[in-house]
Amino acid sequence: MRNGAKAAIVGGVFAVMVGGAGYGAYNIVSAVSGDGGSSGTTAEKKTGPPSGDEVEETSKAFFAAWKKGDAATAAAETNNAQAARPLLVAYGGQAHITKVKITPSTPAGTTVPFSVSATVSYEGKSKPLAYKSELTVVRGKTTGRALVDWQPSVVHPELKTGDTLVTGEAASPPIEAVDRNGVVLTKEKYPSLGPVLDTLRDRYGDKAGGTPGVELAIRHESESAGDTSLVTLAKGEAGKLRTTLSANVQAAAEKAVTRFAESSVVAVQPSTGQVLAVANHRGDAFNAAFQGELAPGSTMKIITAATLIDNGVASMNGPAPCPPTATWQSQTFKNLTGMEPNEGATLANSFMRSCNTAFVKLIDGTEANPLTDESLTTEAQERFGLGKDWKTGIVSFDGSVPASSGPNRAANAIGQGEVQMNPLNMASVTATAITGQFRQPYLVSPKLDNRQLATARGLSSGTVAQLKQMMRLTATGGTAQEAMRNLGGDIGAKTGSSEVDGQKTSDSWFTGFRNDVAAAAMTEEGGHGGDAAGPIVAQVLRAGG
Repeated sequence: MRNGAKAAIVGGVFAVMVGGAGYGAYNIVSAVSGDGGSSGTTAEKKTGPPSGDEVEETSKAFFAAWKKGDAATAAAETNNAQAARPLLVAYGGQAHITKVKITPSTPAGTTVPFSVSATVSYEGKSKPLAYKSELTVVRGKTTGRALVDWQPSVVHPELKTGDTLVTGEAASPPIEAVDRNGVVLTKEKYPSLGPVLDTLRDRYGDKAGGTPGVELAIRHESESAGDTSLVTLAKGEAGKLRTTLSANVQAAAEKAVTRFAESSVVAVQPSTGQVLAVANHRGDAFNAAFQGELAPGSTMKIITAATLIDNGVASMNGPAPCPPTATWQSQTFKNLTGMEPNEGATLANSFMRSCNTAFVKLIDGTEANPLTDESLTTEAQERFGLGKDWKTGIVSFDGSVPASSGPNRAANAIGQGEVQMNPLNMASVTATAITGQFRQPYLVSPKLDNRQLATARGLSSGTVAQLKQMMRLTATGGTAQEAMRNLGGDIGAKTGSSEVDGQKTSDSWFTGFRNDVAAAAMTEEGGHGGDAAGPIVAQVLRAGG
């Protein structure tokens, strides 16, 4: 909110505090225990779950105080008055919510569902507010009283710890985000873009033109999260923000990720680095496609193969034997179940079949092999631009390939160990592998805010030719063949499955290209790379290629 709204906010808070001063002052003192206060009696303290009568009485008292705007009294009916009171004060204060009506439903044990209808009024503008929430009544640990178990979501289901409610002029004008061709992008049509569009609005609203509206919003503790608008009292004039996204590819990505739970996908244009699509299908709102940090499995072999080629250790048609097992500093590595060993395999053959043991044996440094603990790290950073502080336009993780010794050096080479990636990183890796140039991915033009994109050396034409051909072979006759079937054009891919502690099933990873589109996907506990992530990538490439 802007300065003009802050003066009204202070006055709103003061009014609410005065309104509850008499009774509330006593309860603030008595609630310092964080357990709803002292009972002030020597009667025997109750134990066990609250009874039905207690649930009804406590929720009724809490609702009554909340409706009246008596924040102190309502807070005293919770088991954490100190945390509850500021948010309850804000509700009738800086949020300017009035005429509150709360209608409880039939309790389910100690949980009471309820609906709220109210009015948001600010500077002569009013709009209705309606939503549903619930509270749970618990036994106070120190007092034995029946108390509302305090959670911010009691006040509104979208509130989390550290959030508050504010009504006033929006921090930024509304943004009409459009794709590369001017097609309007909305969170209703493209659900995965909800958090992305909110962030873009917060970051670039003042650079996209337009005028701010007046709204009731959730102000998050983290400034980078941006406000979440709940009710618009007066619409602002939207500024237009052009993104690099493609509406067609985004639509395909949205549909593709819904096929498997906990899935994420990113598509980029290798010739420019522009992000064409980003989609997540998860139980939370986390943008794992851009911010995830997980072991990428055998998709990492693209970088490892480049390391081997650039350091003269191996070549596409050179030997890369694939034994049943390979031991590295007391740790034994195996291949996927059912893989036939091949002592006469070339690097291309071991790559397209995703043979772990071949890469573990080749990564070992000897007098004739110049590789060290830092070799993979150097390749990842200096050739592929990973770990280079990417500035995509929103929050993102730019990959990590640390220099590791011991068994982790070998594990890193096959995408396990300490390597951390997300689909954005792996789509970029594929883009670099097939063009030879690292072009840092981005969602909005760097000219918008003069940010500096990361740079890296890239790859030689000889390395590119070998990587691209090995990925083509993988897509047409290797582990990615089934997923990439019936895709025309110039295609290539790499599969990956990553073992994660505590999981019965591996994470599924897949990255591929079709003409001037590169995409990568990850499905947590999705199995082999071609099982879940593969079909997602193929569907996106089909739309974009």
